[in-house]
Amino acid sequence: MTDGDGAVTYTVGELTGAINSALRDAFGSGVWVVGEISGLTVRGPHTYFSLVEEVDGEKASLNVQFFAYAKKALRPLLAQHRLELTDGTRIRIRGTLDVYAPTGRLGLKLADIDPEFTLGDISAARDAVLRQLAADGLLDRNAALSMTPVPLHVGVVTSVGSAAWHDLTDQLASSGVGFTVTAVDARVQGDDAPPMIAAGIAELARRGVDVIAVVRGGGARNELAAFDTAEVARAIALCPVPVLTGIGHEIDHTVADDVAYAAYKTPTAVAGALVDMVRIAITTSESLWRDIVTTAGSTMTAATADLGTRAHRVAGRTHAAVSRSDERLRARRDRLVGVRATLERVDQALVRRGADMARLVPARLRLADEQVLAMERRRRAVDPANLLARGWSITTTSTGSVVRSINDVHPGDVLTTAVADGTVTTTVSDVDDRATGDAAS
Repeated sequence: MTDGDGAVTYTVGELTGAINSALRDAFGSGVWVVGEISGLTVRGPHTYFSLVEEVDGEKASLNVQFFAYAKKALRPLLAQHRLELTDGTRIRIRGTLDVYAPTGRLGLKLADIDPEFTLGDISAARDAVLRQLAADGLLDRNAALSMTPVPLHVGVVTSVGSAAWHDLTDQLASSGVGFTVTAVDARVQGDDAPPMIAAGIAELARRGVDVIAVVRGGGARNELAAFDTAEVARAIALCPVPVLTGIGHEIDHTVADDVAYAAYKTPTAVAGALVDMVRIAITTSESLWRDIVTTAGSTMTAATADLGTRAHRVAGRTHAAVSRSDERLRARRDRLVGVRATLERVDQALVRRGADMARLVPARLRLADEQVLAMERRRRAVDPANLLARGWSITTTSTGSVVRSINDVHPGDVLTTAVADGTVTTTVSDVDDRATGDAAS
């Protein structure tokens, strides 16, 4: 419809049709667009999401419709490259643009996907993380730790209750080994996964587990993106406890695998490795114990034989020593017999000497008595009292000295003369050297 000024007026439907016709003319059978999936939802057989991009600090967004017929056509391609459309995945898709008349919104009807773009983007991001880890010296840090030979306390970071969780724990439980499992529940895909996984690793390290297993089940390649992040890789590399990974399928490999102590293909393989470690330790200890028992038995046998030999030598030497001792005792006994004979002779001599003395003593005593009597008579003969009684006298000076010579007195000396019945005191008046002299009292 044209007004008087020649301007064309459209109905809404006509305008929508015109826009769609213009879009077909401009973009032909389709257009390739690159962006990141956001807000993915599934409604019945159809999938809807926004393709977003940051442009000069602002977000550009395009609505995408992934209808059932296109999903069916592209399912083999996605399965071949193990890709799954998830939030946060960068993709390159082709589709046709049109405006949906009921809502008036511009949208892209997805008709094709470039898997190589997404895989290349994942690989490029992964390579960038690996280069930075290598530059920081973290690639081999966890692998350099020492693993306990009997890792019985196992920490597990995974989605508790998932198939990966059951694969790991069922294998440990059925082993018959007394494992203790401490688990931290964490998301294993999506934006929340990296910080939860990193926090779980740190938490288990603080709890003092022997080893940490980070596991998840299989999935699309881009669903493992959390395990290619620097956040998870650094948490594993810097963990003071050995970390084992079992992520995805056997053909999958992540940055987490590169920095772990050891990487295994599946959660079941991680459990099998832990069981093998403990069984090897048990086998080794039992083998060592058997060696100890064998060595101890051999040593005891050798010691017993040596002891027998030594005992034989000791017995022989003891017998010889006893024999020599017997000989010495016999010699000493013979000497003692001789000594006894000598003593008997001495005793007999003493008896004879005693008999002789018994005979001689009375005579000797009589002789001694006679000698004593003779001495007594001589003593009485010279006793002053007896001499005085016979008329003798004894004169002494005033000092008590006996006067034996005229030289013992001087004129004027007072002399005392003892007689039988008393004493006489005289004073010397003169001393005559002749045989006589006078004394005046």
